[in-house]
Amino acid sequence: MFPTPIEKRSQSAQLTYQAMVPLVLILWLLPLIAVAVFSIKPLADFTQGNYWGLPSSFEGINNYTRVFTDSPMPQYLWNSVLITVPTVIGVVALSCMTGFALGIYRFRGNLLIFFMFIAGNFVPFQILMVPVRDLTLGLGLYDTKAGLVLFHIAFQTGFCTLFMRNFIRALPFELIEAARVEGVAEWRIFWYVVLPLMKPAIAALAVLIFTFIWNDYFWAIVLTQGPDAQPVTAGITSFNSQFIAQYHLMSAGSIVAALPPVLMFFMMQRHFIAGLTLGAVK
Repeated sequence: MFPTPIEKRSQSAQLTYQAMVPLVLILWLLPLIAVAVFSIKPLADFTQGNYWGLPSSFEGINNYTRVFTDSPMPQYLWNSVLITVPTVIGVVALSCMTGFALGIYRFRGNLLIFFMFIAGNFVPFQILMVPVRDLTLGLGLYDTKAGLVLFHIAFQTGFCTLFMRNFIRALPFELIEAARVEGVAEWRIFWYVVLPLMKPAIAALAVLIFTFIWNDYFWAIVLTQGPDAQPVTAGITSFNSQFIAQYHLMSAGSIVAALPPVLMFFMMQRHFIAGLTLGAVK
């Protein structure tokens, strides 16, 4: 029923596996490698068609310096921080509370409310582009960081509630019953009993949501324009002028924009893996 572990396969299968893993890894990393190489090339290499050859000169320091001096890149990065951090806090807080309510309490309509949270995940976000844009215009939230924060919180809470609700239902219910017998209030049960047990799940969810929101491009260009509210993913296109695209600066800006979520993952890697695997085995 299950595939045989590679350690139990024949010697030839193991050698083939060991030879293919580096090739597949290089193929998977090829776009990132190309962007890294483009970021150290001069503009002349692109105008002369030298896309995949060696750089005619090393312009890495100059390109990365110009990313911060010739564009509002610091403002774009700060906008991304002001959009991503409140979104992560809001989504995690709401999903913890709704997950606790839907996972612990038994009441009529529990499954219906839970399914309503899940249903939003099955709606293609492209068909929501026009109504969401009109809604932000009507509420005066278009081209504002607050509009993006509220939108992301609303759309990410459904998936996060599913994640938290299932995690909470796997916790020992006897702990909650024991606290109730002692006369502990429900909010204190949530804060002092359930929430400390949810720390691995919160860490894993925070990393996922941080990555999703920081790397969002579609809604960044739909709901914002200009450096006052645009995050870094949309701001990278500012390197394009009317008659020429500065691919070397766009590549350098892309590397800069990709660093925060990568650093976030490696700093939270232990908690992230623990949160995803907690409860997988007993």
